[in-house]
Amino acid sequence: MPLHGRALPDFPWDSLAPAKTRAAAHPGGIVDLSVGTPVDPTPAVAQEALREAANAPGYPQTVGTLALREAVVAWFARRRGVPDLGVDGVLPTLGSKEMVALLPALLGLGEGDVVVHPRAAYPTYDVGARLAGATPVPVGEDPTTWPERTRLVWLNSPGNPDGHVLGVDQLAAVVAWARERGAVVASDECYAELPWRAPWTEEGVPSLLDPRVTGGDHAGLLALYSLSKQSNLAGYRAAFVAGDPALVGPLTEVRKHAGMIVPFPVQAAMTAVLADDAHVAAQRERYRARREVLLGAVEAAGLALDPATAAGLYLWVRAAGRDDVGSWELVDALAHRGILVAPGSFYGPHGEGYVRVALTATDERVAAAADRLGGGGRLF
Repeated sequence: MPLHGRALPDFPWDSLAPAKTRAAAHPGGIVDLSVGTPVDPTPAVAQEALREAANAPGYPQTVGTLALREAVVAWFARRRGVPDLGVDGVLPTLGSKEMVALLPALLGLGEGDVVVHPRAAYPTYDVGARLAGATPVPVGEDPTTWPERTRLVWLNSPGNPDGHVLGVDQLAAVVAWARERGAVVASDECYAELPWRAPWTEEGVPSLLDPRVTGGDHAGLLALYSLSKQSNLAGYRAAFVAGDPALVGPLTEVRKHAGMIVPFPVQAAMTAVLADDAHVAAQRERYRARREVLLGAVEAAGLALDPATAAGLYLWVRAAGRDDVGSWELVDALAHRGILVAPGSFYGPHGEGYVRVALTATDERVAAAADRLGGGGRLF
């Protein structure tokens, strides 16, 4: 499992430092909407479970406790429309980013193998392919246009940064295409509990493991999920991968040898939050309210929301009617109003002209951003 660290690009977030300094100079202080890190309290159900499991002198199991794996199975059935997942298809991970970064290498991919991912995408899909020595290729949603040498397909629904959601028919088409070529499909679904538009608000965001997608067979399929967003557990590094036991088994064996184990108290907290839907509904409502406040403000400032955005933790916006305004011009203009956002170019060339605005700030900071945007006139 060679890791080609020298093939990595520069870390993009370092380039935001000048804009951050400019935004921090605003008389009202900075409103940082650049990174999607939770700011609301970790729910009591998680904190209580963590405390109760704090006396943990022994080594935990890499595969996770049976209680945790059963909680994941029950959650998939209850919340994601997946009634046929088994505990042998579940593996807890140290957050989801490490699995995104390492999966191509763990699958044995290397030189000559292609890893496809969305055109506007979380950069770690690209990074993971490079670490393995494989070739990352950004693609559109039509699998018939994808490279034939594809060995791994990354899906992200709801998408980061754009909030796009893939329907059942789209997911099924990807699965059929990948199975014809022996490719693995991995779906990053960590924003699935944050839908904002119909039909997803009524039906729920479909999972890659949904029987309508899989035909009742999880072969070659993996779904990744993080509790950072729905349960404010980013500091716990609490996530899991689920799907084909024939893929999950070898991943587990490598992690056993490498000592990559989710701590037992964190496993207990994960088990507790997966059984509690009430705190998720409360957190969704917080984000919904902040989204409405910010959406009205960015529109007043002359920015337009991507019309396909339907879910997730971000506003994906550009200057309304102005294709000549670049991502960094938008970052700079917003920084002058004390607001820090992420340039769309961080997420690949297809993101140029957009900025990503996170909903992860306190109500007070979101209100401050809205005042500056709504009261300052159009940016361009």
